[in-house]
Amino acid sequence: MSIEDLLEQFDEVLEGGMKFPGKRAVVDIEKLRALVDDIRLNIPGEIKQARGIVADRTDIITNAKREADGIIRAAEERAKAMVAQEEITKLAQEKASEIIATAQAKSRQMRKAAQEFVDDIMRRADEGLTANLGEVRKTRAALKQQVPSAPAKTEEQQ
Repeated sequence: MSIEDLLEQFDEVLEGGMKFPGKRAVVDIEKLRALVDDIRLNIPGEIKQARGIVADRTDIITNAKREADGIIRAAEERAKAMVAQEEITKLAQEKASEIIATAQAKSRQMRKAAQEFVDDIMRRADEGLTANLGEVRKTRAALKQQVPSAPAKTEEQQ
């Protein structure tokens, strides 16, 4: 169950409480505690999801670097094989430089795309968690305002 669903249930428990004058109500504390526990259990799941996204980003960057290194190695090997002939050597060097430049450009593009993707996912996770935290704090504040203070004991009651 998502945090949003749990917060919706939390609001329903608050709304379903017995109303008293002065914006006070009696609510089922056990239901509220169970919902708070569920919220606490769901927050780590979203953090794990964000960590997974970071790990995916690392894998994407590693794969891009590995592919770029392979392209560079292939270009270098090809250039070495063509060194025997002077004219072919010149053409091979030009082609190798072109391949290397292309590989480096592709590597930069892939890294940039991966970083933008991860940044977007992390931003959305951050916004979601921030919004959820704000809702929890509002709900806590509302609960604190709704809890009536205990009446002071008179001398006759003591």
